[in-house]
Amino acid sequence: MRLFLGAVLALALGTSAVAQDRAMIVLDASGSMWGQIDGKTKIEIARETMGEVLGVVPEANELGLIVYGHRSKGDCGDIELAVPPAAGTAGAIAEFVKGINPKGKTPLSAAVKQAADGLRYTEDKATVILVTDGLETCDADPCALGRELEAAGVDFTAHVVGFGLTKAEGAQVACLAENTGGRYIEAKDAGSLSEALKKTVVAEAPPAPEPPPAPKVEKPEFNLRATASLIEGGPQLEEALAWEIFPVVNGEVAPDAVEGGYNRPFEVALPAGDYELRASGGKAVRSLRVTLSDTETQTPHVVLDAGWLTVRARFSEGGDLANGAYLWVRAQEGAEEGGYTETRMLMPAGPAVASAELSKAKTEQPVEIVAGEEREVDLVLGAGVVRVSALYASGGPAAESGIRFDVLAAKADINGNRDEFNGSYGPDALNVPAGRYVLNAQLEGAVVQSEPFDVAPGELVEVQVVLNAGVAAMSAPGAYRIDVFGPPKITGEREELAGAYGDAWSYTLKAGTYRARASYEGDRAPVEADFTVTAGERVELTLQ
Repeated sequence: MRLFLGAVLALALGTSAVAQDRAMIVLDASGSMWGQIDGKTKIEIARETMGEVLGVVPEANELGLIVYGHRSKGDCGDIELAVPPAAGTAGAIAEFVKGINPKGKTPLSAAVKQAADGLRYTEDKATVILVTDGLETCDADPCALGRELEAAGVDFTAHVVGFGLTKAEGAQVACLAENTGGRYIEAKDAGSLSEALKKTVVAEAPPAPEPPPAPKVEKPEFNLRATASLIEGGPQLEEALAWEIFPVVNGEVAPDAVEGGYNRPFEVALPAGDYELRASGGKAVRSLRVTLSDTETQTPHVVLDAGWLTVRARFSEGGDLANGAYLWVRAQEGAEEGGYTETRMLMPAGPAVASAELSKAKTEQPVEIVAGEEREVDLVLGAGVVRVSALYASGGPAAESGIRFDVLAAKADINGNRDEFNGSYGPDALNVPAGRYVLNAQLEGAVVQSEPFDVAPGELVEVQVVLNAGVAAMSAPGAYRIDVFGPPKITGEREELAGAYGDAWSYTLKAGTYRARASYEGDRAPVEADFTVTAGERVELTLQ
């Protein structure tokens, strides 16, 4: 990680070509920075590495720092210009990073825009370095922002460092760098961190003195231009596509890629030699060997032998989409992909199994994925929705706070137990498989169970129960505890129903007559009083 952040700062400072310009680091301090790499949190690594690298930054270099997600949770406006860009700010930046406490969201687009504005990017040459371990979570489009900054800037460049992002996640932020002429650097392990350092320092270092003129050799701009399609002769694929290329040394493929890219035709200039080119289209992965030279452009084409599959979960045949249903597809070559409600995915051609699950409703069916084609499958869960509610008494009022609802099987087992299918605190719409159920509702001391009801596929059933209960508000000045007892049994004893510490307490009870007892510390005797609870009403009782 030290190599990684060192590379980032070298890109903005030190021997970098942008050292003559004002630069701004945008640092992700969202809650995910508490994640770990090799047993150490990302934020700890950032603090230590910033301190070490910034300690050798020349005083004349102008550098600023913007941090987001470090002051509050769930706040897309949590963006702070921690250190304005100026000469001699290295110590202040290192000191500020020491005190960062990640906790919030990831408004990376707004933070980069604020950094560009702070550098007066429409007037002066400006560089922003974004270090993020997550994706935009504040309803903004990093790709569109990159195009906007490139169009309006005098000479604006954004470099993006993806800290622990997957390839799919990296594709969603790489465009910010690509649209401004910057670089996207992926950091996932020690090897790739070393490669990131090499690429950034070498690529951005000041030009060496002009060597003596050499014999003119015609070299192509790129010596590899790779494309992919779903089938042989099919149209070029330009979405859901990731590229990697690995050196081949003595017949062995190196573990780390030297270059990568997303979606568009993959164009790179690499040293002459043998390589393995890998194309990942969704969950379909294909590789081929290529030999590159310095004098010509190789144009390999990868056929993925894959097709698109759209999977939807529905409550019933032709019915509404089952929002929140989890989808899963298992295809050829061990390829698996998941999603929710309605998901489009690119998978290897061949037989597959698609499944859906919502609460305890489950279904699966076989599907054939055809290379080069779009296939759709509707998974019918055979489920419905139960909208649950409760009243204290017939005609109201409604019981909404603190009440627990559970949808149970109508048929109990031999021990009287019933399977639970769904539940909620407070009124809600609950998904259940088609079947016969009862609704159990409990609000403190009031428990009621509905008559059995049926739920058909795609049906919404309204179930309302009447608790036949009221609220007892009890107070006992100076008491340390209040308890409530039921009516006397045939033996004269009373069952203790509930209690609470303190001298005031409210509790929901079924309609009926009860006894309250207030207990005191010391020698003071308990005080008892009977009271009656009326359904739908509140009774107030003072014991003294």
